Amino acid sequence: MKKVVFLTGTRADFGKLKSLIKIVQCHSKIESHVFVTGMHLDKKYGETVYEIEKSGVDNIYCFNNSNSAQHMDRCLATTIEGFSKFIDKLKPDLIVVHGDRVEPLAGAIVGSLNNILVAHIEGGEVSGTIDELIRHSISKLSHVHLVSNDDAKRRLIQMGELESSIFVIGSPDLDLMNPEFLPSLETVKTYYDISFDEYAIAMFHPVTTEYERIRYHARNFVKSLMDSDMNYILIYPNNDLGSDEILEEYLAFDGNDRIRLFPSLRFEYFLRFLKEARFIIGNSSAGIREAPFYNVPAIDIGSRQTNRGRSDFIINCGYDALEILKTIESVKDRAFSDTRIGVPNFGSGQSDKLFLKLLESKKFWEIKHQKQFQDIKSLGDSIKSW
Repeated sequence: MKKVVFLTGTRADFGKLKSLIKIVQCHSKIESHVFVTGMHLDKKYGETVYEIEKSGVDNIYCFNNSNSAQHMDRCLATTIEGFSKFIDKLKPDLIVVHGDRVEPLAGAIVGSLNNILVAHIEGGEVSGTIDELIRHSISKLSHVHLVSNDDAKRRLIQMGELESSIFVIGSPDLDLMNPEFLPSLETVKTYYDISFDEYAIAMFHPVTTEYERIRYHARNFVKSLMDSDMNYILIYPNNDLGSDEILEEYLAFDGNDRIRLFPSLRFEYFLRFLKEARFIIGNSSAGIREAPFYNVPAIDIGSRQTNRGRSDFIINCGYDALEILKTIESVKDRAFSDTRIGVPNFGSGQSDKLFLKLLESKKFWEIKHQKQFQDIKSLGDSIKSW
């Protein structure tokens, strides 16, 4: 019996891991465990651990890492200590982490230093913030790479990762995005007490490398939403450095019936809201990945998603309040074609099945724990084809 541990610290990475967790926990020869930490246990952000429990996930272990937006390094250290003690008792065969935050970095550090196989979901991506440094660090500490597309695979090869350890399975959140499997709009509006019919989604996360300007950027974002005549479903930012400043600016929305603010939304409920939205605005990756899947326009503000995929549906703008407002007006009046120029393929919604197939293969478990750097020159002409 193989033991697999999934580590989740945010509402976003659980949405990426959920389909993988659910398919593994139904397998008779694999024992699945979920280490829950970070924002999931924070009342300020809705204590989303309860949503994990409601989703039917088994073998949940909760660890409060006292995550602090002001001290990400201390959060990392605390998570390393807590996760280390957990895996010391469990003795897992595989640790699965996702993305680019300090919790998965802690998981990769613990796994690599304890000679436990680490699989990293969605490595090889690019963006424009500290997230990119963390993401690449996790990749270098991981033994197995489960990537979204060939572009991500190519980047990992550039980083010296062995091609034999990289598997393209697509983006796992697409497993949950089929509209047929989502709750109805009426259901989600009733659940969150939303009365308006037409709306946009808004999400604005801190860019830690622009911390000294975050309050100014957030204030402009708030002003542009208030000056537009749209209704908005606004979701709390990630708890990175600068989130407190953003939330303080959101106090201006108090008493505004057009703007409903939520600490978090259930992932499938969020997807239904997104699918039916006029557009999404802010700097969330949901505007780059999930929104184009539903042909929903995205207004991408600032630098957080720099270098991510682009399409006819994604409009970039700066932080100036008037520029944001003008972009909102242009998107409302613009006709969008069903084209996705330059957007990488993120899979076909079969990531869970591809993941399970890997776990069932003998070859997967034979991947060496001792990593070797692969010099690009030794790959010869094959690398030139990327």
